[in-house]
Amino acid sequence: MIESLTLLRPLWFLALPVVAVLALRAAWRSAPLGDWNKAIDPHLMALLARSGALLGGRRQANIAAALAAGILALALTGPAIERPEAATFRNLDATVIVLDLSRSVTEGGRFKEARQAAQAVAEAAGTRSLALIVYAGDAYTALSPTHDRETLATTLFALDADTVPDRGSHPERGLALARRTLAEANVVAADVVLISDGDGIGQAAERETAAIRDKGWQLHALFVPAAKALPAGAPRPDRTALDRLATAGGGRAADIEGPQAVLDRVGASTAQHLAAGGYGVLAFADLGRWLLLLALVPAFFLFRRSA
Repeated sequence: MIESLTLLRPLWFLALPVVAVLALRAAWRSAPLGDWNKAIDPHLMALLARSGALLGGRRQANIAAALAAGILALALTGPAIERPEAATFRNLDATVIVLDLSRSVTEGGRFKEARQAAQAVAEAAGTRSLALIVYAGDAYTALSPTHDRETLATTLFALDADTVPDRGSHPERGLALARRTLAEANVVAADVVLISDGDGIGQAAERETAAIRDKGWQLHALFVPAAKALPAGAPRPDRTALDRLATAGGGRAADIEGPQAVLDRVGASTAQHLAAGGYGVLAFADLGRWLLLLALVPAFFLFRRSA
């Protein structure tokens, strides 16, 4: 139960130290009255304490106020548990792999590793819907959204330098097709994973990245380095451009030799994806409202003492 607890508004935790300080101050201000209890008639002392005229008479009121404030601050952090049905929202959460098939990638000596990285992304996505987009001079849908991982593996194995007949490298077309694919499927939360050497990234790709981010989806990037001399006229890999694109897309960037940072984000639960996209109410049951009701108990005592 504790392991599944999530804070929807963790920044409110910053208020807890302030509440703790106020509670300590309240405890100090409510110090015992010492020998005054012996000097004043007990009935008069009780009357003064109930009226709040005595600093020491506020002990219980101060404690009640501090307790109510603490519970309120905790409630505002949004403690929540994942809804059991969140895992069934497969149509709301999807992953799209956008694979670069330009010559600099397919003939750069690391294309096998690039396909293996795509397979690793598919495995990290678990049971979520998955689509595969390939691009070079133009972009094509190699695999429409599906849950069939075997078909994906077969499709990846069949890809080569001649799969996309259009020469060049236009990642913006691959990203645009990924965006349209997700929009047509009415996907709420999504990860778009661009596997590329960074060639061709310019303002057009940045605009498509911004459009993906505006939808609440995330763009990640896996860099494909060159392992051997590139063909004549082939562009050099550009890791910096790819990293910049992933940052703009709200995602992670990594190398195909160490893709774990990206795989961790893709492998997050559907509930976490929905929450990141602003749809946490679909995936989590917020317990904060019940804590607010609990805060009414010391608050009621406080008002009763003031009456």
